Amino acid sequence: MTIISYDGTYEGWLTAVFEVYEYKLQHVHFTKDNAITASIFSQPHQVTTSNKKWERVLNGLKQKLSEKALHDLYKTFLSEIENVENVMWKYVQYVFASNQPVETDFSNSAVLAINQTGKKVHREKHRMEAFVRFQLTKDGLYYAVVEPDFNVLPLIIEHFEKRYADQRWLIYDARRKYGIYYDLQTVTQVELTFNFNPTYSKSIAAICDEQEDLFQHLWCRYFNSVNIKARKNMRLHIQHMPKRYWKHLTEKAHTLVNSA
Repeated sequence: MTIISYDGTYEGWLTAVFEVYEYKLQHVHFTKDNAITASIFSQPHQVTTSNKKWERVLNGLKQKLSEKALHDLYKTFLSEIENVENVMWKYVQYVFASNQPVETDFSNSAVLAINQTGKKVHREKHRMEAFVRFQLTKDGLYYAVVEPDFNVLPLIIEHFEKRYADQRWLIYDARRKYGIYYDLQTVTQVELTFNFNPTYSKSIAAICDEQEDLFQHLWCRYFNSVNIKARKNMRLHIQHMPKRYWKHLTEKAHTLVNSA
C-alpha cells in the first residue's frame, strides 16, 4: 500500500489525485501530513500542492460532472469525516473510468456516500446562515462564534459577504480555531486561538459596544413576543434548531441560564 500524505487542503488532495495517475501508484491511502503513521507494510509518498496539477484534475472533473456533483465532492471534503478522502478517491476513479455519467448511479457505494454527505454538509451550511448571531465590539466589528458539525465556513462566505457588505465582521469557528474576516472589501481566513465560553457574559462585555446589551435584550423580547405559547411544539422546534446550537444564539441565552 502507498500512503499518500498531503497538506490537508482541497487543492492538496486534488494534487495527490493527479500524482496517483502520474506515478501509476497502486493500492493508495490518503492521509493528512499531521496524521501520518509509519508501517513496514506501506510505502510513503509525500505530495506538494501544485496549482498546475490540481487545476488539471479539477478541469477533468468539470468535463465529467455537473456543477452540483462537483459541489457535493467539495462539501464531502469539508465534512472532515474520517478517511473521507479515500471514499472520494473511489468516486473520482469511477468518474474517470466511465464513459457515461455516473453521479446518479447510487448502486455504487462511493457515489451514494458523496451524495448523502453532500446533503448533510449543505444542511449544516444553511443552519449556519440562519443561526449566526453577531455581537458588536467597541471598535465597530461585528463578531459571531459558531461550532458547526462540519467545516462550512468556506461555504457561507458568499451569503454573509452579500448580506452584510457594509459592515466589518468576523465569524469564528471555535471548534476548528479559525475564522473568516470581512474588511468591507474582501474576505480573508484568519487563525485565532483563545479560550471562549459564551456563558461568561462579564468577560465578553469587556469587548462589546455599550449598546450591545440593549440590542440583545430587544432581540430576546422580540423573539418572545412572536413565540405563540399555544402553538408551541418543542419537538419540532428542536428538530429545526438543535440544542447544540443554542449556546451561541442570543434568543436562547436565557434558556441556558435558567436550566443551568
